[in-house]
Amino acid sequence: MAAKSQPSAPKTKSLDGITNGRTTSQGQWGRAWEVDWFSLASVIFLLLFAPFIVYYFIMACDQYSCALTGPVVDIATGRAQLSDIWAKTPPITRKAAQLYTFWVTLQVLLYTSLPDFCHKFLPGYVGGIQEGAVTPAGIVNKYQINGLQAWLVTHLLWFVTAHLLSWFSPTIIFDNWIPLLWCANILGYAVSTFAMVKGYLFPTSARDRKFTGNFFYNYMMGIEFNPRIGEWFDFKLFFNGRPGIVTWTLINLSFAAKQRELHGHVTNAMVLVNVLQAIYVLDFFWNETWYLKTIDICHDHFGWYLGWGDCVWLPYLYTLQGLYLVYHPVELSTPHAVGILLLGLVGYYIFRVANHQKDLFRRTDGRCLIWGRKPKAIECSYTSADGQKHHSKLLVSGFWGVARHFNYVGDLMGSLAYCLACGGGHLLPYFYIIYMAILLTHRCLRDEHRCASKYGPDWERYTAAVPYRLLPGIF
Repeated sequence: MAAKSQPSAPKTKSLDGITNGRTTSQGQWGRAWEVDWFSLASVIFLLLFAPFIVYYFIMACDQYSCALTGPVVDIATGRAQLSDIWAKTPPITRKAAQLYTFWVTLQVLLYTSLPDFCHKFLPGYVGGIQEGAVTPAGIVNKYQINGLQAWLVTHLLWFVTAHLLSWFSPTIIFDNWIPLLWCANILGYAVSTFAMVKGYLFPTSARDRKFTGNFFYNYMMGIEFNPRIGEWFDFKLFFNGRPGIVTWTLINLSFAAKQRELHGHVTNAMVLVNVLQAIYVLDFFWNETWYLKTIDICHDHFGWYLGWGDCVWLPYLYTLQGLYLVYHPVELSTPHAVGILLLGLVGYYIFRVANHQKDLFRRTDGRCLIWGRKPKAIECSYTSADGQKHHSKLLVSGFWGVARHFNYVGDLMGSLAYCLACGGGHLLPYFYIIYMAILLTHRCLRDEHRCASKYGPDWERYTAAVPYRLLPGIF
């Protein structure tokens, strides 16, 4: 998934400004070389307050039954002090540390030590050794695609150990939710700090690094483009998919088990949230090879934004709907439930078909049919940091002729469905759709800014052919 805008190409240069004895003049892509004051202020704000935001949401559920205004009102009226709230917050525990260590170790082993076998018997699934996109330095990395296999093995182990063998309660994640939060933060900060040090001292590819001269921006957005340990352990692919997304469905299952334990049954709202989010997760792993061509892999460097974000922000804030339903077991009317299900499925259809159209067009070099017709495209070219000129095509047919990022519309429809399943009693479960709307709009602008830098005049021809970014006639 990717997107960005703003046709002013920033000044770019290689690490030392020289390539093969020549001053580089070609445009590059990836994150910024120079940081304006607004970007710096945003980075510092997120570094300071993003961990607090996560804590606040989880604490509000634990101590105030998901009422976001509860802590503020108590402090403002003198009924509680910050120290009182902190004193009620569960600390990190030995059990949580052991659980989290086991979890991360298992995912590392599944990622590095178990070559994919699913592609050998699942028709249509593309796994095993795959190539990524060309990096700004002209490198093409290879990846071991085995996320679907890791998801299947993980969930099989979960059901066998928790349900068949009863080695632990399926509520174990909910029961240790806040202690696990501290463990996730430790890993997030540790891997982000390690990635920054690695970028300076022993980078995987020195020519794919970027330095802004600003410590905070480098730490948050990353220095290395594709930091790796050994041949196969790729930081971006691992942390984007594991441990965060693999655990997403396990977290929801644990929340459903807790709802059953507390209230005697699992509501249809909880079932909807589990099913719709599981579809998204399975789609991600089924199309993990396609993911190698998206913004996270093709443009983003690996820093705190991805390292901490995938360890903490994703598993704790993307699962707020399930957490909310533990405290507020909403039971939807049949028409309401069916309407939400349809909204989620239609959104998924748009998201998946739009991405399939682009992937099909890319794989066949345009020799295919989209909506029953030969697709139209804008021919374009770009130059990588090694001086090599590359040719590409920008699709302007199908959903990509409706808007430049119409796949995000489907994403937003699915996000809204998750939230609507929780009813209208509290604002907390609606944080997700608000966040996704901001995130995807920002991605549109960010993607297009980079594409304008990468493709130059060719990008202007593309935007003339497809004038709207997201919503036809609006934006």
